[in-house]
Amino acid sequence: MRKRRKFAPEFKAKVALEALAGEHTLAELAAKHDVHPNVIQQWRRHAKESMPDLFSGKATAHQTSREAEIKDLRAKIGELTIEKDFLAKAFGR
Repeated sequence: MRKRRKFAPEFKAKVALEALAGEHTLAELAAKHDVHPNVIQQWRRHAKESMPDLFSGKATAHQTSREAEIKDLRAKIGELTIEKDFLAKAFGR
């Protein structure tokens, strides 16, 4: 059985933009990039749906909330590491 291929976001964006341009059919794009036409159609649909978010500023709001979440998680990791080290010393391990 063949493993599922993973594509880079840059590649997906490039193919989706070509599909949105409409210069080539899905079959031509599929042959050109060695990707199934249904996959290209999904990428194109996803690009169309997320396009309004790009211009409305929701994408930047999502990015800032994600950065805040990462900051909180890193702080929690630091706390747990200190606690683990303290307990290891307390129990002589």
